[in-house]
Amino acid sequence: MSRRLLRAPVTWVVAAVLVAAAAFGGYWFQPWKLVVDQTVAERLTDPAPEPPAGTGPTGTASPGGTASPGGPASSGGSASPGGPASPGGPGGSAPTTTAAPDPAAGRPVLLRSGGFVTHEHRTSGTARIVRDPSGRHRLELVDLDTSNGPDLRVWLTDQPVREGTAGWHVFDDGRWVELGRLKGNRGDQAYAIPAGTDLDRLRSVSIWCRRFAVSFGAAELRPVG
Repeated sequence: MSRRLLRAPVTWVVAAVLVAAAAFGGYWFQPWKLVVDQTVAERLTDPAPEPPAGTGPTGTASPGGTASPGGPASSGGSASPGGPASPGGPGGSAPTTTAAPDPAAGRPVLLRSGGFVTHEHRTSGTARIVRDPSGRHRLELVDLDTSNGPDLRVWLTDQPVREGTAGWHVFDDGRWVELGRLKGNRGDQAYAIPAGTDLDRLRSVSIWCRRFAVSFGAAELRPVG
């Protein structure tokens, strides 16, 4: 009886369907990734905080003269009775300005930063946007720790970060920019932000599983300073 069953065409059809279903399920869900970590250790920047708007290197002007009791301040030299001011006299040096050192000069500048919150998978770490001295921007993920998974991407989005299941599926509802595949589910890593990206309209970063349209974790990117 068993031999007849093995020789029946329907048996081979069912077996082929089961094998194909198992192969497809393995490809689609990739369950082994949940227990296999991929660690990245890229070198990150040491950014300085962005100075407040309207500020810059400041200095103190040295006045050209001092006030004389009972008379106007001298400006550039001492006056001789009946003659012009002598430029070589006391107070005759030109006003000078001494610029205070700029701690951010020649260093990357930290523009925005925020900590990750957990969505479908437990996620921690910090996301930050940095501008390098040439004016280019990049996203840096510092000490990221999340689950591995299929088709994970790094997205900048205009959506707010909500904790719990209410925040799992919102990041493809509005504007988003994909920076590439997630390099690893653990460690330090950086992603170039395309030139011309309007960062004023993007307020969060999501570790986005594109295959199942769900966020593993996300961080609100708040201005620094």
